[in-house]
Amino acid sequence: MNRLSGPEPDVAADAGWTGGTPRKGFFTDTSVCIGCKACEVACKEWNAVPEDGLTFTGMSYDNTGGLSADTWRHVAFIEQAAPVLAPVPLGMPGIGPAPAAPADGDLPDQGTAFATSGVRWLMSSDVCKHCTHAACLDVCPTGALVRTEFGTVIVQEDVCNGCGYCVSACPYGVIAQREDDGRVFKCTLCYDRLSVGQEPACAKACPTQSIQFGDLDELRERAGKRVEVLHGSGVPEARLYGNDPEDGVGGAGAFFLLLDEPEVYGLPPDPVVTTRDLPRMWAHAAAAAAGLALAGVAAVWGRSR
Repeated sequence: MNRLSGPEPDVAADAGWTGGTPRKGFFTDTSVCIGCKACEVACKEWNAVPEDGLTFTGMSYDNTGGLSADTWRHVAFIEQAAPVLAPVPLGMPGIGPAPAAPADGDLPDQGTAFATSGVRWLMSSDVCKHCTHAACLDVCPTGALVRTEFGTVIVQEDVCNGCGYCVSACPYGVIAQREDDGRVFKCTLCYDRLSVGQEPACAKACPTQSIQFGDLDELRERAGKRVEVLHGSGVPEARLYGNDPEDGVGGAGAFFLLLDEPEVYGLPPDPVVTTRDLPRMWAHAAAAAAGLALAGVAAVWGRSR
């Protein structure tokens, strides 16, 4: 049964697919992202995504700014003031004055004796979330946006008429129109590669396995264990984002492990599928129309008497 909100155990079957293919997705572990941008390059090369200009954004090493019709993978660099560990003196030659060593000559207790103020980078490779309840797909009047047998959402470029309804419907601001022809483009999760049993280009190129691809249920289980490991390692701020089927989009097909609040990464803290309230809105509209019709009938009846 088609639903507009809440958990949906089999989105592909809901879209009419009968093959029983497990839903595929991404788990992006930002705690091991090194900001190399190999994912951005691999995405552009494999999908022939046009260049998006070389613009100095003034935002650390971020030169793309965000997801767009020409940027289907975006690596964010967030600089934060935070305590960092000063170098431990090893007696090696270097440039400038050597850091002060502890008075007793012993190596310091890292994180306490040598902790100092500094800047840390939070790096994260963002992408389309391939929502369980995809408002972009719900509002598309031409059927250009479709659900695949893998549970992902793709755009059929030759069917899109450039109306832009999906742009305003996306709660993450992911999907966008290309300036030269008005059609929309976004991540396809490399549908052509999935169709022949290959993983998406970005996950294939990631050197640290920050981007992991696979069956969504398995990824969710793996992500939960990763959070437990980080909490046990003294990283209590580690959290998952987009993995909960009970959230406002029914859970995302691409979810993240974050080291700070979602807003820090430019993500909405509590996204909600924008078509969730459509049944109630239509009910209100029908009630209003019925009221107007009754008022019209009453007015005509009154004149005739």
